Amino acid sequence: MSSDTPNNADNLIAFQGELGAYSHMACRACYPEMEPLPCPSFEDALAAVRNKKARLAMIPIENSTAGRVADIHILLPGSGLYIIGEHFETIRHCLLATKDASEDTLHTVTSHVQALGQCRKNLRAMGLSREPFADTAGSAKHVAALGDNGIAGIASELAAEVYDLKIIKRDLQDEGNNTTRFVVLSRSPLNHEDIDGPVITSFTFEVRNIPAALYKALGGFATNSVNMTKLESYYESDSFKVSEFYADIVGHEGMANVARAMEELRFHTKRVRVFGTYPMERDRGIT
Repeated sequence: MSSDTPNNADNLIAFQGELGAYSHMACRACYPEMEPLPCPSFEDALAAVRNKKARLAMIPIENSTAGRVADIHILLPGSGLYIIGEHFETIRHCLLATKDASEDTLHTVTSHVQALGQCRKNLRAMGLSREPFADTAGSAKHVAALGDNGIAGIASELAAEVYDLKIIKRDLQDEGNNTTRFVVLSRSPLNHEDIDGPVITSFTFEVRNIPAALYKALGGFATNSVNMTKLESYYESDSFKVSEFYADIVGHEGMANVARAMEELRFHTKRVRVFGTYPMERDRGIT
């Protein structure tokens, strides 16, 4: 497919990985009418939207088993993009191999490090050695190209379809509730007035290097009864001196209590970056 024309670009949704990736599945679930645009890296997927080669990007931000997806919190502030939606995708890993392979012929499995970690117990029980690969769907593509019945990949059922591989075992993940949260990114933010129902606002902030800085910065959310559903610290650089925080709250700054909480946050921090206000996915189970 070509993304050289505006009309094509407006119907493209970018994601990191090969066709058949879980991000590809998330794209199909949320935007079945749009064409997927595979990208080698998260940076490339974000750049595709920023440079108007795609309208949207589907990016994983955290997993219920493996935790935060590395680098995403660092990449978002500099991307110039806004979060306009979220999606929770249940991850059902499949062990994929060539048509003539079986559990008895396999000795090695390759996939993304998070997929390998999410299937760690089952892989150990099967006696398979593990080799990291750039992404899940890429590992399936690699296994198909090798044609070796001793090597398997861990990827989605969609990847088995795309690369004509046999599913040796379904639901390989150790935890049955393995879920990845994705965010949808766009060049323009949503207006909260145009959103029906509950919303999430996502932002990052940097606290001042003084005693009780985080306590003071977050106090306004408690006193104003604003539900903070996520708070996570990370380092933006390699200095280990400055902590950044990523947060999700229920509500938007057009609400008086949220506006007061955000005003207090800004007073006690060096900077606040708001990534957007967007509809709350019902799978969150928050009322």
